[in-house]
Amino acid sequence: MNRELTGRHVFLITASAFAVIIGVNITLAVSAVRTFPGLEVQNSYVASQSFDRERAAQEALGWTVEAEAAQGEMRLAITDDRGRPVAPAALSVLVGRTTSAADDVRPDLRFDGAAFVGPVTLGPGLWTLRIEAEAADGTRFHQRLSLHVDRQG
Repeated sequence: MNRELTGRHVFLITASAFAVIIGVNITLAVSAVRTFPGLEVQNSYVASQSFDRERAAQEALGWTVEAEAAQGEMRLAITDDRGRPVAPAALSVLVGRTTSAADDVRPDLRFDGAAFVGPVTLGPGLWTLRIEAEAADGTRFHQRLSLHVDRQG
């Protein structure tokens, strides 16, 4: 039995396809807005006024940061330009997902003479570390690192 394809059928098929596309776009847009963790700075113009000066001071420190997490423990090593361990006057680390602030944690890291070590449980996948430190001379150091975790722990 052959049914005739009329203009009404074509219109309904086309309208249904666009309705699905628009519905998916709205769902994704709402989800993106709800999970956005927030702004980096309140006023980007004001932040830009001191950017070059702060960057030069941070680069003059010569610090390098390496992080790893495995088996329920995080290790964060900060070294100077000669490879010696650095223990900043102040350190704050925020670990979170790049897409949502729901899993953010601030691990309690202790300096063991070579690196900062502490317990943290991270699920597998990509994590972002936001490191804020202050050198003994008051220089502010901040860096964002990506951390890939293979297994739960």
